[in-house]
Amino acid sequence: MSRTVKKDENSYRSILKGTSAFGGVQIFQILVNLVRGKFVALFLGPAGMGISALFTTASSTIQQFGSLGLNLAIVKEIAASRDNSEALQRALHIGRRLIYATALLGALVCILFASPLSRLTFGSGDYTLWFVVLSASVFMSIAGSGEMSLLQGMHAVKRLSLASLIGAFAGLLFGVPLYWLFGISGIVPAMIMLSLTTWLFYFFSVRRLVRLKKDMFSGWRENLPLVRKLLGLGLVLMGAAMMGTLTNYLVATYLRSAGSVTVVGLYQAANSLTNQYIGMVIAAMGIDYFPRLAAVSTDNIRVKDIVNRQTEIVSMIVTPIIILVILSAPLIIRVLLTAEFEPIVDVMRWMGFGVFFRVLLFPLGYIFYVKDNKRLFFLLEGVVGNIITLALSVLLFNWFGLVGLGMAVGVDNLLSVILYLIICRRLYNVGYFRRSWIGVIYATLLSGAAFACSFISVQWLSYALMSVLFLVALGLGVYGLRKLIRSENKPEESLEITSVNLDD
Repeated sequence: MSRTVKKDENSYRSILKGTSAFGGVQIFQILVNLVRGKFVALFLGPAGMGISALFTTASSTIQQFGSLGLNLAIVKEIAASRDNSEALQRALHIGRRLIYATALLGALVCILFASPLSRLTFGSGDYTLWFVVLSASVFMSIAGSGEMSLLQGMHAVKRLSLASLIGAFAGLLFGVPLYWLFGISGIVPAMIMLSLTTWLFYFFSVRRLVRLKKDMFSGWRENLPLVRKLLGLGLVLMGAAMMGTLTNYLVATYLRSAGSVTVVGLYQAANSLTNQYIGMVIAAMGIDYFPRLAAVSTDNIRVKDIVNRQTEIVSMIVTPIIILVILSAPLIIRVLLTAEFEPIVDVMRWMGFGVFFRVLLFPLGYIFYVKDNKRLFFLLEGVVGNIITLALSVLLFNWFGLVGLGMAVGVDNLLSVILYLIICRRLYNVGYFRRSWIGVIYATLLSGAAFACSFISVQWLSYALMSVLFLVALGLGVYGLRKLIRSENKPEESLEITSVNLDD
């Protein structure tokens, strides 16, 4: 079996196509989650929703630690090996074996610590047996995420999108009836059905894409250098993620002690609503962007080109979304929350404007990881970034109250972008082209103008100006994207990638 790919998957057209495809998947998965949440509320009630949320949180935590952060490391290795059949086979073999080893590890942790997990999560041992059963979901969730990383590394955009869509829909279709039939007792079986369907669709998508040769795996000892490399990168990523989790916990703890539990709730609500919009773009960009960057990681000129192309496109896509968040913040709060949450309108607007710099940071942040600069990646992502976040959150909350937390997001991301640009320029000569700077400045000015208009006291004028700016950003974005695609004017060439025989 074979597949045809475009010779230059880093063209503006391919970048936009990949981001759009995964963006659509993200929207669909959000809708599926909303529908599933509605059925959980309908069939299980508030208590059942609470139990479901606790099981989901516990499962996600075990998956995060059980996977050892290997997914991105595997994506990087496969993407960098795509032009070398032998190296690709080795990366696929080792990657898949590590995936299932970590899946088994996660399941064993869930079984062995079922009783402590039950007591820690629910305050009693009544759910011990359910945590034992939940180990099946943990195993298949880690395995499914791992299979997805194989597809991502191969940059199989269509297969990855289709598998994600079908997996999410099938999980909804087969899982919801369990809530209706068994009530609270159907929560864990529904989680198992969701993880099972997702894993199966990813698994068979990988098998249809490539066929592995058994004789390419000569044993663990011979492949120890690659195993160490993958584990080293994975553990660094997991360590940075743990630092981020710890920082969020410290911020929440400080807000509770210096403010109140209500302040914590308001902050989390503003953060969650803002990230629901922008996080969708970042997630879509990451799935498509990271393997493309990893595939050319040894060539600084090509890395610079990809970073700039991604920055140009994302500036045009994100600007109208950010303005829409600023414009519709009061409406979003009224529809999704209650009147009690109205104090977070200004917080959401600050976060909406500030999160633009996080989107700019995203293409730069992966450079250190694909360059195997583990120490610098951990120092910046795990240590320095989280210290800045914690310090700014505490400082600006003390000075400006709840709104200061929104300000902290903007200042934090802006400082990080400046720091990353300086370091990338010094180490790898990677910075923005003139056209990228123009795009960044245009996006900042438009977003900033909409943000400033939100403070106009005459309400009709404020919303009218923000609406005009949204339409301008949308129009300029569409025009700019079409202009970028037309500017390439290159004949589309294709090259045939022969699949490799694989028997697993």
